[in-house]
Amino acid sequence: MDSKQTKHIELASTSIATRAIHAGQEPDPMTGAVVPPIYMTSTFKQDGVGGLRGGYEYTRTANPTRDAYSAQLAAVEGAKHALAFASGLAAIDVLLRSTLKPGDNILLGNDVYGGTYRLLSKVFVPWGVGLDVVDITDTAAVSAALESKQYSYVWVETPSNPLLNITDIAATVAVAHARGAKVVVDNTFASPILQHPLEDGADAVVYSTTKYIGGHSDVVGGAVLLNDDEVAEKVAFLQNSAGAVSSPFDSWLDMRGLKTLELRVKKHSENALRLAQWLEGHDEIEHVWYPGLQSHPGHEIAARQMHGGFGGMISLQLKGGMEMAKRVVGATQIFTLAESLGGVESLIEHPAAMTHAAVSGTTLEVPDNLIRLSVGIEDVEDLIADLDQAFAAARAQ
Repeated sequence: MDSKQTKHIELASTSIATRAIHAGQEPDPMTGAVVPPIYMTSTFKQDGVGGLRGGYEYTRTANPTRDAYSAQLAAVEGAKHALAFASGLAAIDVLLRSTLKPGDNILLGNDVYGGTYRLLSKVFVPWGVGLDVVDITDTAAVSAALESKQYSYVWVETPSNPLLNITDIAATVAVAHARGAKVVVDNTFASPILQHPLEDGADAVVYSTTKYIGGHSDVVGGAVLLNDDEVAEKVAFLQNSAGAVSSPFDSWLDMRGLKTLELRVKKHSENALRLAQWLEGHDEIEHVWYPGLQSHPGHEIAARQMHGGFGGMISLQLKGGMEMAKRVVGATQIFTLAESLGGVESLIEHPAAMTHAAVSGTTLEVPDNLIRLSVGIEDVEDLIADLDQAFAAARAQ
C-alpha cells in the first residue's frame, strides 16, 4: 500500500480563480457532464404529494442551474448567501422592499447609476421612503448627515457611475454602523475580483451581473450578496413572491462568465490604465477620471481598497463641450456607441443624454461634456488609434 497520504484541499481556502471555476460546478451525477446542465423546466415531478426531488418544485422558487450559479457567485464573493435576479435593478428593488417600510430613509451618494436614482426617487419616494443625497466620498459629510436624521441605509457606489469617484468603504461603514445605519455597496464597476465590500464591513453587496460577471453583452441579470441569515431569508421570500428571478439560461450564461472573470478583469484594467495615461496628455481633454491615475483624488484609497487593478471604466471631459463630446462618440470605429459596460468589446457613450438622462436637473446631474468608456479586452494600441482618429474626425466636422 502506498504510504503517502492524499491531502484534501478545501475549496473555500483556494484562490478566487479556482473557486470561480469549481464552486457549485460538480459534474452531473447521471452523465458525468463537466459543465452543469441547463434545467430549462418550469416545474418538477413530485413523487406523491409533497414528495420533492432535491427540494425542487417550481423554477420561480428554485432551479438547479440557478442554485449552482448562486453557490459559485457566493464562493467568489466570499459571501454566505447569493441570490440571482433578473436584473440589477430587480436585485436593488427586492433588497430594499424586503427590508424597508414607509417612513424609513436612504442616504444616497451624489454620483450613482441613473437607473438606481430613478428607482429610488420615482418608486420608493412616492411609497414613503425618504431620500437624501450626500457627497459619499466625504466621510465627515456622511457622518454629519447621519447625525441629523435616522437612516436605514447608506448607499455606496465605488467606483461610482459615471464619474469614477472612490469611497472609503471601511470608513463609511464605521460612521454608518455607529448611527445604526446599514451600508450597501454597488460593486458592479469593481467586480468581486478587485474589491470585497463584505470584508470591509458592508452589510450587502449588489451587482448588475449584466456587466463584468456576464462579461459578453449577451445576458441581463443582477445579484444580492449577504452574510446575514435573517436579511437573506427576507430577500429570498420577496424574490420568490414577486418572481424577480434569473432564468435557468441566464444563470448558466452568468455561471460561464464567472469562470473567466479574473482573466478578463485584469485585461480590462491593464488596457484602461494604459488608455487613461494616454488620454491624460491629449490636447482635446479637459479632465480624465480613472482611479488608477495618481491625479485622481481617490487614488490612494482605491490603491488600498482595490486589489489587482482599477477596473475597465474611464470617464473624460472634453474641452470642446457637449457638441464635441457627441461628435467624438459618433466617430469611433472600434468603440461601439451603446449603453451598458463590462463586455469584452469596448463601448463609448454620452452619459448626460444616455445612461444618466434620468438625473438631469437634479443634484446628480452629470457634466454634458462627459464621455464614458467601457474599455474592452481588444489590443490597447488599436483602442488608442481609434480614439485618436475619432478626435481628429470630430475636429474636422
